[in-house]
Amino acid sequence: MQRVFVISGFLCAVAILSAAVWTYGYRQALTQLSQKAEADLELAADRLSTQMQVYQELAVLMANHPVLRDLQTPAQRRVAEIVLLDVADKTAAVNVMYMDQGGQVLASAQPVARTSMADHPAFMRAMQGAMGSAHGVSSNSNDRTYSYAAPSFGPSGQVDGAFMVVADVQDVEQTWRGSTEAVFFTDADGVVFISNRSDLLFWQRDEGQQGLTPPSGEKVDFASNLVGPHELWNLNWGRYLPSHALHLMLDLPVIDMTAEVLVDVAPARRLAGLQAATVAAICLAFGALLFLATERRRTLAQANTVLESRVAERTHALTAANTALRREIAEREEAEAALKQAQADLVQAGKLSALGKMSAGISHELNQPLMAIRQFADNGSAFLARGNEGKAGENLGRISDMAARMARIIKNLRAFARNESEPMGRVDLVQVLNTAVELTETRLSSENVALDWEPPKAPVWVWGGEVRLVQVFVNLISNAADAMVDGADAKVTIRLSQHGRPKVSIRDTGPGIEDPDRVFEPFYTTKTVGSSEGMGLGLSISYGLVQSFGGDIRGANTPDGAEFTVELDPCPKEQAA
Repeated sequence: MQRVFVISGFLCAVAILSAAVWTYGYRQALTQLSQKAEADLELAADRLSTQMQVYQELAVLMANHPVLRDLQTPAQRRVAEIVLLDVADKTAAVNVMYMDQGGQVLASAQPVARTSMADHPAFMRAMQGAMGSAHGVSSNSNDRTYSYAAPSFGPSGQVDGAFMVVADVQDVEQTWRGSTEAVFFTDADGVVFISNRSDLLFWQRDEGQQGLTPPSGEKVDFASNLVGPHELWNLNWGRYLPSHALHLMLDLPVIDMTAEVLVDVAPARRLAGLQAATVAAICLAFGALLFLATERRRTLAQANTVLESRVAERTHALTAANTALRREIAEREEAEAALKQAQADLVQAGKLSALGKMSAGISHELNQPLMAIRQFADNGSAFLARGNEGKAGENLGRISDMAARMARIIKNLRAFARNESEPMGRVDLVQVLNTAVELTETRLSSENVALDWEPPKAPVWVWGGEVRLVQVFVNLISNAADAMVDGADAKVTIRLSQHGRPKVSIRDTGPGIEDPDRVFEPFYTTKTVGSSEGMGLGLSISYGLVQSFGGDIRGANTPDGAEFTVELDPCPKEQAA
C-alpha cells in the first residue's frame, strides 16, 4: 500500500511539474509569436500605406496641372479627359476627375454616374484646403474603392476646385493576399474593408465588442481570453482562419483605419507540449530508474537476509569441512613427499637395473685389464732380473695404461650409480654420449650389435644434468639392444644434429614400436610379464628427465626399425664460454 501511495504521489508531482513547464513554455512561445506577428502587421500596414500614398501624391501633383486651368469649352474638356485617361491607365487608378467649387465634374478619365460630388467626404475636405480621403463601395460594380481629393488653388490662393483619384482596393490586396497570417483593416465604423482573407470582408465590430459579426448578423462561435499580456481568440470562422489565434491591433491614422492580425497559436502549443513531454519523459525515466533501484535494493536486502540465515546454517558445516580439508591437505603433502621420494628411488632403481644388466660386461672389462696387469708385472720382473731395464719400463707403462682404463671405467660406474641432486647447468652433450657408449659398449659387443657413432670434434653445450642425461641415453641404447636380441644385422646408429636445437637420434634395426602413443607410459612394455628384462619404467623415467631439462623426447617407427629422438635447449654462447 505504501508503494502505491509513493507512486501516485510521484505521478502527481510529475503532472504538476509538466503543467508548469507547459504554461511557462506556452507564454514564452506566445511572446516570440507576438513579436513576429507585430512585425508582420507593421509590414502589411506599411505596404498598404505605401501603395495608397501613390494615389495620394498623384492627386496632389495633378491638382494644378495646366490642362485643368481652363475647361470652359467642350474641346478643352476633351483634351483634359485624354490626359486624365492616360494618367489613369499608367497608374492603374479606377478613375481620375476634376471638379469645380460646386462639386460639378468638369473632366474625368472614365464616365461617372453622378455629375456632382458636392456631398462626397473627400471633396468636402478638399474644399477646406486640405487633403481629403474616403472609402466606399462603387454603386455600379460593387467594387471597394478608396478616394483621394486634393484642392486646386487659384492665382490668389483661393480653392478653385479639387482633383480626385479613385483607387481599386482589390488591386492593392493582390500584392499581399494569401499571406500566412490573417490580416484585415477596419474603418472608423468597425467594418472590415481590406483583408487578405476574403471571408472577413464587411464583417463588423460594434462598439464595445471584441470580436466581429458577419454581414448577415448571425451569431458565430467566439471567445476571448488573456494569457499574460496576450489576447487570444477562440473562433470557428472558416477553414482559412485559425481556431485559436493571437490577436494584435495597430492604429493607422494616415488612412483612418485600424490594422489587425490573427496568428495561429498551434506552433506555440506544440512547442510547449513538446517541452512538457520532454520534462515528463525525463522525470518518468528517472523515476523508473529510481523505482527499479529501490526494488533491486529491497530485493537484495531480502536476499541478504536469506543469505545470512543460510550462511549461519552452513557455517558449522564449513568449519567441520575445513578441519577435514586441513587433515586431507596434510595427508596429501605427506603423500606428495613420499611420491617424490619414490620417484627418486625409482630413477635410482632404473640406474641400478641398468648396471645389473651391464654387470657381466663390466666384470669382463675389469678382469681383462687385471689379467694383463698381472702378465705385464711378471714380464717386468723377468726383464729386471735379466737387467733389461728398457723392456721392464715398457711393461710398467702398459700397467699404468691398464690401471687408467680401469679407473675410468670405475669412475663412470660410480657417477652413473650415484643419486644426483645438483641443479641443471652447462653440459657437453658429446661427452655425455661418449660416456653412455662406453658404459654400453661391452654389452653391445657381447651381443654382436654394431654401433655407428662418430662424435663431433667440438663440444656441444646444452642445459641439463650430466648424470641424468647419461642415464637417458644408456636407457635408450639398452632398449635398442633389447629390441634386437636374436636378430640378424643388429645395429645401433647414433646421430647428433646441431641445426636449431641440439637433437640426438638413436635408431635400431629391430621390429619397431608396437604402440608409439603409449611407449612413454609407466609399466608399458612388450617384454614377457615377470621376466627379468624390466618393468617398463625405463622410457617413462627417461621422458620425465628430458622434460625436466625443458627438452623433448619422442619415438617413431622407421622402415628399418625404431628411432628415438631427444631435443635439448642449447646453452647460450656467452655462458658456454
